[in-house]
Amino acid sequence: MRVLYFDCPMGISGDMCLAGLINLGVDVKMLMTELKKLPVGHNNFSISVTTEVRHSISGTGFRVKVPHEHHHRTYKDIRKIINASALSDDVKSLSLSIFKTIAFAEGRVHGIKPDAVHFHEVGALDSIVDIVGAAIALTYLKPDKIVSSPVALGSGWADTMHGRIPIPAPATLEILKGLPTAPSNIPFELTTPTGAAIIATVAHEFGPMPAMTIDNIGYGAGKKDFKEAANLLRVVTGSLPRRVRSKDVNNSETVSILESNIDDMSPQTAGYLMDRLFVAGALDVYYTPVQMKKGRPAVLLTVLTGDAHKEGLLDVIFAESTSIGVRVSLVERRCLERKTVKVKTSFGVVRVKLSMKGGKTVNIQPEFDDCRAIAEKRGLPLKKIMDAARAAMGDEYK
Repeated sequence: MRVLYFDCPMGISGDMCLAGLINLGVDVKMLMTELKKLPVGHNNFSISVTTEVRHSISGTGFRVKVPHEHHHRTYKDIRKIINASALSDDVKSLSLSIFKTIAFAEGRVHGIKPDAVHFHEVGALDSIVDIVGAAIALTYLKPDKIVSSPVALGSGWADTMHGRIPIPAPATLEILKGLPTAPSNIPFELTTPTGAAIIATVAHEFGPMPAMTIDNIGYGAGKKDFKEAANLLRVVTGSLPRRVRSKDVNNSETVSILESNIDDMSPQTAGYLMDRLFVAGALDVYYTPVQMKKGRPAVLLTVLTGDAHKEGLLDVIFAESTSIGVRVSLVERRCLERKTVKVKTSFGVVRVKLSMKGGKTVNIQPEFDDCRAIAEKRGLPLKKIMDAARAAMGDEYK
């Protein structure tokens, strides 16, 4: 299992993230070729990749150069730009997920719906390039698992189009709610909303670096060179030794089940709560209809989690729902080994998820989103696309 670890003792921003991934080995020419697929005009931006030194440690600096912009793009505008691009479906999906994380956070901060959010700093072309570039780089690296250290936030004040606001920015705090952060007395915005959204969206879990065989190390340099510490984001890739793999059916793992009966929460809040729980690291979240005392219809909230995320998920439940109590129990979980392959059908390329036991495939499931996108584009029945994807699998998987 290939693991990518973000070490964030000095926080994370969009440019630091992309700089670290380039220093790790992402090809700059490939990155620029892909970024030119954004329908924003090829001459509207350029990128600069430099060698930077912070406290005698050499890293990469990444900057996006754009003309002065006056655009105040909405979440809807950004979705149109990304969806209209020639980028791969995987890159589009990840880019849109990161922007969705920001839109929901900004909506909560300003008390408006996500689609009504007007991005200023984050809607600028350089931030769009940072986010889409990070999605391109991560898709290129294809890690099986992404882990992050607790994120340092910084302190002080920042000047924005809304005036002076405290650091960390309200949107940054909203995005990282339920996730572990680290203290820092450096009077600077160490983690930006863009950086927070990237790490909150892509990280499967937070904690110390896993026990792994290290393959490559990358350093992304921040714009400032602080006297107090090296302003670097460290990115590490490696592979887990066999003994710590948790997806082998012959091994079991202990996970926690968090449960709460809730009879006074709106459906809109329930949907938002589910999104926040997944962002905070839940393995699974679902609702079950139940009936409580006095004949009240209600839902049973069930959350499956590993130990590293348990406390953070409990905080999210109490902060975002009307629950006043959660039951916590330990259970044993066994999982089939899983992997995803791409198959070519007469309708297009579809990802297919394989579940295996003892090296033998026991279940084949085409990726629903891929099949739905093709079905809608071609005006065909969904089941026809899914059947074609199953039929395209080689005999060795059947």
